[in-house]
Amino acid sequence: MLIFVRATPRIVRMVNRTDVIASLGKGLAVLESFGAEHPRQSIAEVALATGLDRATARRCLLTLHQLGYAEYDGKFFTLTPRVLRLGLGALAALPLAQMVQPWLDQLSDQIGQSCSVAILDGTDIVYLARAAQRRVMSVGLMPGSRLPAHCTSMGRVLLAALPPDRARALVEASDLSPRTRHSLTDPDEILAEIARVRSQGWALNDQEVEIGLRSLAVPVRNGKGRVVAALNTGMAALQQEAATVVATYLPALLRVQDGLRRVLH
Repeated sequence: MLIFVRATPRIVRMVNRTDVIASLGKGLAVLESFGAEHPRQSIAEVALATGLDRATARRCLLTLHQLGYAEYDGKFFTLTPRVLRLGLGALAALPLAQMVQPWLDQLSDQIGQSCSVAILDGTDIVYLARAAQRRVMSVGLMPGSRLPAHCTSMGRVLLAALPPDRARALVEASDLSPRTRHSLTDPDEILAEIARVRSQGWALNDQEVEIGLRSLAVPVRNGKGRVVAALNTGMAALQQEAATVVATYLPALLRVQDGLRRVLH
């Protein structure tokens, strides 16, 4: 028996049914049932959205949870950023990356510093887009690069957007080995800093990731106010005192934050 498989938006191919893994298709259908309008779903809701029976939807969801692609609170499932690993090599082609890149390029040209956007993936941040003016880190960063969330400006912004108990769980699950002599290593001290970030709306990192590097980050929100990423700029620590970084660069970051909020739906 032949079935139709859509290979591209314009090409449809016929393949033998025996060549198709039906369970994989069901799992992908479950993944695709989540979206901006349905970020948090129960088994019944997923079954209704996909047309699968409840038992099949349940097995698919629990499999995703077991593999780290979904979180489960006993009733509702939400996808984790781990799903991006399914296409990490194509990060630059994601709509969010495409939408933020021109803003990053313009901001970087305006302030003369490197700028980045990242998302949270477990205990790490993953760089989604970047506009580099000069190399201020010993390790080159690019889309797909990862850094610990607990000790980075963008990571603390993203952790601050989570419920406090979830942020604590991620911090306590992190490798808190110091990267520099300035690194915070006590979970309570890190969580206190995250609480400060949550209150003030931005994060300043002073040489905790690498000696000679400072960075300032703000959350990126969509039109509904939900934090979907973090935006930062990094500069050499020798250029100016840490106290002046916020006054110098925060207004420009906030303007981009506001612009992105209006275009991200």
